[in-house]
Amino acid sequence: MALSASARKVQEALQAYGLTCHVLELSETARSAREAARAIGCRVEQIVKSLVFRSQQTHRPILVVASGGNRVNEQTLSALVAEPIEKADAVFVRQQTGFAIGGVPPVGHAQRLATFIDEDLLQYDQIWAAAGTPHAVFPLSPADLQRLTQGQVVSIT
Repeated sequence: MALSASARKVQEALQAYGLTCHVLELSETARSAREAARAIGCRVEQIVKSLVFRSQQTHRPILVVASGGNRVNEQTLSALVAEPIEKADAVFVRQQTGFAIGGVPPVGHAQRLATFIDEDLLQYDQIWAAAGTPHAVFPLSPADLQRLTQGQVVSIT
């Protein structure tokens, strides 16, 4: 079966980076980390949550890729970007990434985003990320996540 347009966009981005992993479109929704883990059959901590924040002064998009079981400490994130941050709304997320909330992948965005990677993801051999829709995911290693995003590994919880 052919991939949806958004999932195909992610697959093409992965191929452009030289990754051979394949985007999977699931029959069940993977909108939340718990739903994704249940649909894939992995631990919720192996799910990569791609969360977009907005800096309040410069209005820059900031991507945090966090382990599915963790909550982002917004004060820590504010300190890392040296200005107050806020959760981005759906319109801002779509404008900055090209994807809707619930399917934001860590790659294939409309522009390169300042990215922070939750250090807890590094303990797994394989992790799973959203691939452009609430039904699409792809597997990768933490090393590939770092290479793809050029993100800074931090303690973000």
